[in-house]
Amino acid sequence: MRKVLIANRGEIARRIIETCKKLHIETVAIYAEADAELPYVKEADSAFLIGPSQVQQSYLKADDILALALREGVDAIHPGYGLLSENAGFARKIEEAGMIFIGPNPETIDKMGDKIGSRQTMQAAGVPVVPGTDAGVQTIEEAIREAQRIGYPVMLKASSGGGGIGMIRCDDEQALSQNFVSVKTRAKAYFGDDVVFLEKYISGGRHIEVQIFGDAHGNIVHLYERNCSVQRRNQKVIEESPSPNFPQEARERLLQAAVDAAKAVNYRNAGTVEFIVDEDNQFYFLEMNTRLQVEHPVTEAVTGFDLVEWQLEVAKGEPLPIINQADIHSNGHALEFRIYAEDPKTFFPSPGNIKSLQWGSTEGIRIDAGYEEGNTVTPFYDPMIAKVIVHSESRQEAINKAQKFFSSVRIEGVKTNVALFQEFLGAKAFQEGTYTTAVLPQWLEQQKEEK
Repeated sequence: MRKVLIANRGEIARRIIETCKKLHIETVAIYAEADAELPYVKEADSAFLIGPSQVQQSYLKADDILALALREGVDAIHPGYGLLSENAGFARKIEEAGMIFIGPNPETIDKMGDKIGSRQTMQAAGVPVVPGTDAGVQTIEEAIREAQRIGYPVMLKASSGGGGIGMIRCDDEQALSQNFVSVKTRAKAYFGDDVVFLEKYISGGRHIEVQIFGDAHGNIVHLYERNCSVQRRNQKVIEESPSPNFPQEARERLLQAAVDAAKAVNYRNAGTVEFIVDEDNQFYFLEMNTRLQVEHPVTEAVTGFDLVEWQLEVAKGEPLPIINQADIHSNGHALEFRIYAEDPKTFFPSPGNIKSLQWGSTEGIRIDAGYEEGNTVTPFYDPMIAKVIVHSESRQEAINKAQKFFSSVRIEGVKTNVALFQEFLGAKAFQEGTYTTAVLPQWLEQQKEEK
């Protein structure tokens, strides 16, 4: 593999470029008008304007990206995450054009992209799934009947959804009735599919996911778990590995279930199996993300592996760099924080020009940034400025190091959640590692009451 086109933007594009440079692979970047001055555009060996700022007219123009790849003679396309990364049609066209799609095969993407279908596949494989409907619910009357059977509260979800979009908790019939049409409409707008289904809401739950990797030779391994329970609007903000206060026996069962899930679909390349874990450490399958995750650096920190390098090797048809599970170890503790240009009180995006960006003390800190000082965070895309990854021998050392780091960060021109991190790291539930997916909203509510 000598030339790779990166069908993405921002920090993940920079991340892929970094590994390609290390492996002496030439990189081709694409950019929309709003991203012309971002660092990744300058760091790629070549970069091409793909369209206007609106994502539908640029980064989602699969045929235009494919035509550019053919014109530039690339060997492979890396989709990053989001955008076209889980678009089976895009992956299929790449392979039909004689290039390599750096990800799982299109059939797996199709099968796992349908949340209802993936539930059925996992049930057949013996992987526990959250109690819910095994088909889409078509009408509000049907939804009410199913919710009564399952028991409130329930999660109303888009079958083709992801990233926290197209899902909402409903505590009673009134809430379900109010949200049913809007979730279907939102699902149609975002994913082109308005099929929705219901799952039991697991109270006191933790969101724990497992990094899995497979190759074309039938080898499948896990690279341990990540706890992603610190969330706002059902979207992750802080991730860590290993998951705190998680008994080893439960961890081993969870890791094996993730491998079983991957084997059930003959998984190839990088993927993540997501679970919800209840108060009794019983876990249930949520979904499989058929791509590299935003939080993959957490796994890189504790294993020492370059997951993008693994992706490239597997995509070429090579076996996994390590095929024996016993040779893969997790060392120390890692935390990842997503720094957003957003109002920390409302979580609404705060686009604008980054007039000053000073990271302060970065010793032992990894920063995967999509922006630099002077760049503009536009309203067209996700407003994540950077990811901060902290790794230490122990969890408490990692927390202490993160607190010291955030006290030295200075970002001006846009609102950010930096101060929120600095304060939240001292929260009792987080310090003790006993938190659930409700921890951040509950902590924020407590802060309001105290003020």
